[in-house]
Amino acid sequence: MFLKRVDGPRRVTLPDGTILTRADLPPPDTRRWVASRKAVVVKAVIHGLIPEAEALERYALSEEEFALWRQAVETHGEKALKVTSIQKYRQL
Repeated sequence: MFLKRVDGPRRVTLPDGTILTRADLPPPDTRRWVASRKAVVVKAVIHGLIPEAEALERYALSEEEFALWRQAVETHGEKALKVTSIQKYRQL
């Protein structure tokens, strides 16, 4: 079996006991960003699976967009990433 060499860990254990691996990340060509995909990318960065710079490059995200995702998850949880909930969780 051949394992591709990657910098950093191949998997991390989240505080709730679940394991997040690189295979759990959305594909790099993702165009439709649902809340669950956004949350996986944010969790991967927060828990050290991938560096933020790699996430920004891999998914062609701006720093501002990712910062908004991260702030929403840290403040209100994954539900805040849903498009239908943006007005409810948006800070004035």
